[in-house]
Amino acid sequence: MKKSIIIIALASLAIACGNKKSNNDGGDISELTGAISIDGSSTVFPVTEAVAEEYRNEQPRVKVTIGVSGTGGGFKKFSRGETNISNASRPIKDKEIESCKENNISYVELEVAYDGLAVLVNPENTWVDNFTVEELKKIWEPAAQGKIMKWNQIRPEWPNEEIHLFGPGVASGTYDYFTEAVVGKSGSSRGDFTASEDDHVLVQGIAGDKYSLGFFGLAYYTENADKLTLIGVHNGTEVVKPSLETVRNGSYTPLSRPLFIYVNSSSVKSPEVVDFVNFYLNNAGELAEDVGYIPLPKELYTKQKENFKSFVESVK
Repeated sequence: MKKSIIIIALASLAIACGNKKSNNDGGDISELTGAISIDGSSTVFPVTEAVAEEYRNEQPRVKVTIGVSGTGGGFKKFSRGETNISNASRPIKDKEIESCKENNISYVELEVAYDGLAVLVNPENTWVDNFTVEELKKIWEPAAQGKIMKWNQIRPEWPNEEIHLFGPGVASGTYDYFTEAVVGKSGSSRGDFTASEDDHVLVQGIAGDKYSLGFFGLAYYTENADKLTLIGVHNGTEVVKPSLETVRNGSYTPLSRPLFIYVNSSSVKSPEVVDFVNFYLNNAGELAEDVGYIPLPKELYTKQKENFKSFVESVK
């Protein structure tokens, strides 16, 4: 009888140990359960999705769902407490901060990668090899609507053909960033362009129209390089195309930027959210590069981990 009890006890111990996993801070945790809701930027989506896929291998009983409402749409849900984490391709705006305050939501901002905005034309476009920022402003500023309609209005040697414009929707952080960097005011542009929160729609539009011009995140160009032509932008000194190297070294200016996730205070009371965010910060560098983005320097990831740890401790 004693022998049977010992065998059962050892078996139970083995099962318990088998259900232990090493968490992202080096300790042991039991296998987690629960759900994590994420929404926001389509630009940050590929990084977060890559992290989530890897995390599901570590914690298969945690359900991670990721929506794509654009940065602005994501912050609306986040400020109402509908999501745990918000993907953002720009910092949170004052009005979004106020919405969070009204709903007693505090949060931490964490940088996860860098991105360059790609300026793109159709492969049949043989006349454009670069733009100046001033030329992009002339095309996209509000005053251009109904006036700057043809390619030869930008440079006389270009064709006397209509420019067909494609870009992210106005709720997109990519749209906000591009308009601020090029036009000089976030959210300010002409309105007569084909807009979509789905970057794949923009890819299809540009790829199917010889006289098209558009912009979106560099990673989506990388995925579709065979369908599009990437155009260099003059940074004031030289013409530079976005790449891992030119975004990292700062020469692709002004169209490069940091990408973020935001985590709210009530969510970090759930161990699965804390574990997921730690996993994210530990793996974002490698996974961001895998999907076409630029990792932060290691010391910046260390800083993000410290910021998150402090935030979690302040909430407890």
